[in-house]
Amino acid sequence: MNHYAQMLSQMRRPAAMERLSRLYGHREGELARQLTRYANLLKTHEELFHQGGAPLYFISAPGRTEIIGNHTDHNNGRVLAAAVNLDCVACVSPREDMTVRLCSAGYPAIELSLSDLAPRKEEEGTSAALVRGVAKGMQERGFRLGGFDAAVTSDVLGGSGLSSSAAYEVMVCAILDALYNGFTCESTPRAQIAQYAENVYFGKPSGLMDQMACSTGGLVTIDFKDEPQVTPLSFGFQDAGYSLVVVNTGGSHDNLTAEYAAVRSEMQGVAEMMGEKVLRRVRPEQLWQHIPEIREKLGERAVLRAFHFLDENKRVKDMVQAIRSGDIPAMFENIIASGESSWMLLQNIYPAGKHQPLSLALAMAGSMLKGKGAWRVHGGGFAGTTLNFVPNAMVDDFVRRMEQVFGVHSCFVLDVRPEGAAIVFGPDGQ
Repeated sequence: MNHYAQMLSQMRRPAAMERLSRLYGHREGELARQLTRYANLLKTHEELFHQGGAPLYFISAPGRTEIIGNHTDHNNGRVLAAAVNLDCVACVSPREDMTVRLCSAGYPAIELSLSDLAPRKEEEGTSAALVRGVAKGMQERGFRLGGFDAAVTSDVLGGSGLSSSAAYEVMVCAILDALYNGFTCESTPRAQIAQYAENVYFGKPSGLMDQMACSTGGLVTIDFKDEPQVTPLSFGFQDAGYSLVVVNTGGSHDNLTAEYAAVRSEMQGVAEMMGEKVLRRVRPEQLWQHIPEIREKLGERAVLRAFHFLDENKRVKDMVQAIRSGDIPAMFENIIASGESSWMLLQNIYPAGKHQPLSLALAMAGSMLKGKGAWRVHGGGFAGTTLNFVPNAMVDDFVRRMEQVFGVHSCFVLDVRPEGAAIVFGPDGQ
């Protein structure tokens, strides 16, 4: 029996069923969907690479949802985030050379050598840049490298605000860690390596929140004041009677890098006018004192975004306290306030132009959920998704109404995933 047949047999065992249920939840039909998905990925790897004698691994990294803390991480603020049960998963085998061959469903195949890890201008904005950047980040931290063959599939939609790029980066890091380092890289350095790849090689100035949530798993609050401090929290939204529903409004984050970069640069520009590098080190009274000169030099929008940061950073603390005390009305009050601040002060609901799908989705959610749940922009904004906390009894109607406007399968009813980057299946049942 070759390794493909052995892996397929392993996936049918009761322990494998429990493993998949832990990662993807217990919703009706989900286990069967994942078994089919994994079997198809195994078949794709066999057809592409024919590595019948090499050990096989399934490596997964989840997408993430930002509960609260919109655009605070890149100025050393606080966030509350959770990994979700949508993921980027690879069927992968090691090679005896430094070549990487990676075929991801829906994207051009990648082939490159890890013998050359210098950034390449022509690769900016591509998956190849992320692979090369992750390898460089691992090498600089003393991890071993080696080539691999990977078939990849992802249900974390690109441009959806669920952090498809972070899931991909964290997955690549986990692949190299599992194949050549005994899966010893901890969640924080893994996230930092992924961010390094996105910032330096891909060319997107992201904060660290996305990668931390994808790498760590579960519901966590992260304080980025100095070194990231990750604190796990325990709260079951499903157990409390609510579902997390992400609505994909059809917009894409593609070609919006300048919009995101402006948020960070304007916040840091405000901080620099007060002698600091980031807004986390600025007190509210300092901001008030300097409004006239900030307005003159950087414009009113920069002042508004600074107000958003200071208020949002405090809201995360209030939200964590509400979670710990099980105060659902206080949770929802903070979530709604966060969304309103993002809309009015941060101004990341839509770029310039007449198309405003996020605004429409938020207005619809507010009409349906006022006094019953909560709603807000999800992730980076400008396009993509909204996050809604919907009473379980309302989910079907909420989804039906949203999909009438934004299309079939535009809604994702999510669970919090307890694990971040993971070896789902490995050789000899590991």
